[in-house]
Amino acid sequence: MMDVGLDGTTYEHCRRGVVDGSTNIDLLGNRTPRSCVIGTREGNRSGRVVARSTRRRRVMEHNEISRRGVVAGAAAMGALAAVGTGVATSASAANPVLKAGSRGSSVTALQKRLNSLGYWCGTPDGVFGALTVQAVLAIQKVAGLGRDGVVGAKTWGVVNRGTRPGSRRGGNRMEVDKRRQIVMVVRGGSVKYIFNTSTGNGELFTYYGRKIRATTPSGEFRINRRGSNGWDYGALGGLWRPFYFNGGIAFHGSASIPAYPASHGCCRLSVSAQNFLIANRLLYIGEPVSVY
Repeated sequence: MMDVGLDGTTYEHCRRGVVDGSTNIDLLGNRTPRSCVIGTREGNRSGRVVARSTRRRRVMEHNEISRRGVVAGAAAMGALAAVGTGVATSASAANPVLKAGSRGSSVTALQKRLNSLGYWCGTPDGVFGALTVQAVLAIQKVAGLGRDGVVGAKTWGVVNRGTRPGSRRGGNRMEVDKRRQIVMVVRGGSVKYIFNTSTGNGELFTYYGRKIRATTPSGEFRINRRGSNGWDYGALGGLWRPFYFNGGIAFHGSASIPAYPASHGCCRLSVSAQNFLIANRLLYIGEPVSVY
């Protein structure tokens, strides 16, 4: 006996009409061939496989997109980091660490800048020598920085900002700031030049059998005499072209001008600075001197 479907198709193999002990009847009460039932089940299984495959593909695509996003983000961060590093490197290149013995255009630029601010260091020559060290010590003292004579980031900062001291007394005079250990040349009420100096260290020393405290007295004085036009040697050592303003206390050139008080009471300056002051009539008899 042949079974005939709704569409007129005969199903010889479905005439038993039983699958797993039950008749294959569709929702309309029609017989459904076993192959159709099996096909449907297989279709469902295939559908589920396809669905799982689709979900898996979508997850993989999502993961790939996420991965690409992370990689792109990392690349962007790396690029930003590289740009930042380049800026920092450029800044360091513009203001490199300079110290005694350094040479080159950066030293020349530093020397020109110091001179323009009044921290005299002689003619710019691109060589970080003794005069440049003295000028750097002076600006470090004015700015309250460590006194090492090395131009690092902080010292470059005050150099670039143009840090300068002001006059306490005004007029035309020499001013000695003992706390900061600097000598200032004041003209017309403004500070024209600033020099590193070393004043009395406060210690006791013996002078022709007498114990004397090495101090640089504060007060108002005037330059009243000058020494020889070279080295004056005495019991306490040599003084280069001294200009006296308070007994035996003078402005004079010295071979040693440390960043701290070290003298017997005089105001030490470099030999070159003393020559510069005298040559430009910035030290003269009768000039007011303020020490504080």
